[in-house]
Amino acid sequence: QVHVEESGGGLVQAGGSLRLSCAFSGGTFSRFVLAWFRQGPGKEREFVAVISRGGSTTDHADSVKGRFDISRDNAKSLVFLQMNSLKPEDTAVYYCAAHDRTWRGISAPTNEYAYWGQGTQVTVSS
Repeated sequence: QVHVEESGGGLVQAGGSLRLSCAFSGGTFSRFVLAWFRQGPGKEREFVAVISRGGSTTDHADSVKGRFDISRDNAKSLVFLQMNSLKPEDTAVYYCAAHDRTWRGISAPTNEYAYWGQGTQVTVSS
């Protein structure tokens, strides 16, 4: 059974950086599209970034473009989210998700992601 688990969240001041990691197990990592989502207090879950199976193609939400960067290490079954220039509005629980459907980048609906982690809290203080 596929399992994904996030780590790396924490408390950071505005303007700071954090790097989230997501460990994947229970399947062939290179067959899966990986993505990050987030859910802020009182908000719906929203897409943050997605990366293709080989890692050559990525999509990022407009709200994080130029600040966040998704990457993956297929040899270690890890996906990362480097977050720079953090803002208080980035405060949220960040989730790692995976699917093995056709690549649709940012257009893939949330329910296409069959596997989700428990989330890691990121808090940005002003």
